[in-house]
Amino acid sequence: MPSVLIVEDEPKMRRLLELNLVEEGYVVRTATDAETALKMLSAEPVNVILTDVKLPGMTGLEFLRAAKRANAATPVIVMTAYGTVESAVDAMKAGANDYILKPFSMEEIKLVIRKELDVHRLREENRSLREALGQRYRFENIVAHSAKMQEVLAAVERVAATNATVLLGGESGVGKDLIARALHQHSRRAQGPFVKINCTAIPENLLESELFGYEKGAFTGAVAAKAGKFELADQGTIFLDEIGDMPGALQAKLLRVLQEREFEHLGGTKTLKVDVRIIAATNQDLRAALEQGTFREDLYYRLNVVPISIPPLREHKEDIPYLVDHFVARFSGESQKPVSGITPAALKRLMEFHWPGNVRELENIIERAVVMAAGTQIDVGDIHLDTPPASSEQRPPQLSADDKNPWLPPGRTLEQFEDDIIREAVRRAGGNKSQAARLLGLSRNALRYRLSKLGLSDEPER
Repeated sequence: MPSVLIVEDEPKMRRLLELNLVEEGYVVRTATDAETALKMLSAEPVNVILTDVKLPGMTGLEFLRAAKRANAATPVIVMTAYGTVESAVDAMKAGANDYILKPFSMEEIKLVIRKELDVHRLREENRSLREALGQRYRFENIVAHSAKMQEVLAAVERVAATNATVLLGGESGVGKDLIARALHQHSRRAQGPFVKINCTAIPENLLESELFGYEKGAFTGAVAAKAGKFELADQGTIFLDEIGDMPGALQAKLLRVLQEREFEHLGGTKTLKVDVRIIAATNQDLRAALEQGTFREDLYYRLNVVPISIPPLREHKEDIPYLVDHFVARFSGESQKPVSGITPAALKRLMEFHWPGNVRELENIIERAVVMAAGTQIDVGDIHLDTPPASSEQRPPQLSADDKNPWLPPGRTLEQFEDDIIREAVRRAGGNKSQAARLLGLSRNALRYRLSKLGLSDEPER
């Protein structure tokens, strides 16, 4: 049965509502103040909330905002005996689904609750049917026709309306920035700021002041107070890119912001509170970082509330033709070149490439091809892929159709053949172990293990 939470401090009204709604067939829970109601919601969600505006302690509108941050999809009906146009507008701005004036009849309140439950049910059925029928999720500036990318967009649609912290994972160049912006644009915070900070682009000694701001005189050169990124993102979203590279000292301070939504300026004593949604992204294996002790375990679990993994381009190559069309249209317009498409042979070459740089690499290659194209179509000669040729001495042995064992080169064991391939991948990546791991389709830790078996050094990359 549908459940209703009644938040009302007047005992007679609370009891009257409870009796009538129980008689109607609802499962009813009651609270006398907002603080108690929030605790009840965190323990067990309900289908609809019925709250008074005037409550002891936290007001009904403050409770409404907090309830919507916890679960934006739950309908909230506001009751008040002090009805004005201004109060109605305030309630709707805060996220109320309906507004009813006291005194009201029990039939009226039952009708409003039934209406909100029906609307909520229809929305959920629509989402479920769309998923069942395989209809496409469409987001501005995101080209995604493959099944794997549709799964990502489905997750974005489900989580966007909530206030949950999201951790985006995936290789460099897969489009984590675009997904983060889609989460913001489809949330209730879309009208608020979207603030991005790259944790690797800012020196460690400046990152703290950039995140949390500073007071005048906090350090040499601090001639005036400055707001940090968390303050600038108030009522909006902050996107922490490459979170895996955040220094350990700052991880503890970030954990406090995640837990309490409060912090102090560098060199300040006043505690500041912010209302921000945090989206983090990394191209690292944070679980491996936990084992190595470079990333805090408690911070990881705070960030990993809703993990969304974005697949590399080589795992959804069916999107390449659509991405090419998108990039050709964009860059031909920007460069004012009459390029309108790509030849089948050129597209075939793109489809056969392994794309270590993912969508970003494809974008760069198409931009260059558009600029260099002599005609109206991109041809094979216009495409320059980063594929250094292997020398005859270092090229892995090729299989021969005449071999007795068609799966292995003559005179080579499986282990020896695998070692050859690993050495070749490291050579092709120019010694970059992370890129070599991507070429092989391995995790960084899996490659490290294989390199240690080969007796090859795995020094930290610059």
